[in-house]
Amino acid sequence: MTQYLLTSEYDLASKYASTIQPFWLNNVKHGRFTGKSDLDIVYAQVLHPEAIGCVVISSGRIESLLKYKEIVYDFYQNGYSVFIHDHRGQGLSERMLDNPQIGYVTCFSDYVSDFKTFIDKVVSDSSQHKPKLLCHSMGGAIGALTVLRYPQLFEKVAFSAPMFGIRPPFPNWFAKLLVTLHAVLNNKNAYFFGQKNYENQSFTENELTHSEIRYQIFRQEYQVAPQVQLGGVSGHWLKVAVQAMHEIEQNVHRFPIPALIIQAGADQIVDNKRQSRVVAKMANAELKVIDGSKHELLEEQDKYRVPCLTTIFDFFSN
Repeated sequence: MTQYLLTSEYDLASKYASTIQPFWLNNVKHGRFTGKSDLDIVYAQVLHPEAIGCVVISSGRIESLLKYKEIVYDFYQNGYSVFIHDHRGQGLSERMLDNPQIGYVTCFSDYVSDFKTFIDKVVSDSSQHKPKLLCHSMGGAIGALTVLRYPQLFEKVAFSAPMFGIRPPFPNWFAKLLVTLHAVLNNKNAYFFGQKNYENQSFTENELTHSEIRYQIFRQEYQVAPQVQLGGVSGHWLKVAVQAMHEIEQNVHRFPIPALIIQAGADQIVDNKRQSRVVAKMANAELKVIDGSKHELLEEQDKYRVPCLTTIFDFFSN
């Protein structure tokens, strides 16, 4: 098995301050472009002087490019130029509602339109390599829809815990009933039942990762830059997310490029049963399960993160 240059959680606290933060400040360039409906979309890029390839990252819900500093650094260390943008309505990109904390998008095709613009206006102008796509969580749904709509855009795609289904705390029939009920009782832009503004949840309460240091770094980034904070989802976001996941499952049999799906064995956020069902229908796909890992595969303890990233690097290099 090939050994790749990866940061370790055991000295991450010191390395984040001494190496990763200066790398981000001195090497990573930031910019913005105009997305669909004239929304301001923020991105970051780092160009490797001897690049072996180009990786574009599609991040998850509530995430910002600021959360991906370690991942961007790791890919750069292994010879890749890296590009990432903040999806509309979150991160450093423009919000659409009076309460900027509410997760909202008109439809998932707006995410796709922004992604296509990002590739056309930024990535293609900066790299000679056909981009490889790395997606996490909600970014997996966005990435899958983008690949299905624009099959020539990417060479191959790796999915980390993709949102092909959301894990509800109750049966699906009741979840569907709640979505319908919320639409009747509330403004579509209002928080869905039980959702609220951003909270700095303690590590002991989190369902995302076993890695305390990576979790603390993520939360610290969001404290330093409070403008990236995002709360729960609106009823409308949940409705269009359900529609997007249905569209993926209905069309994934014609998935046009090689795909690697990394499943977090102990995921409490996405629905692994539906994820496995979708992957089984996907053309030219490989599934790898990281037993015991929570949802944040890219932010997990080394014992989960290293095999995850090693598999992704192997997949991208072959």
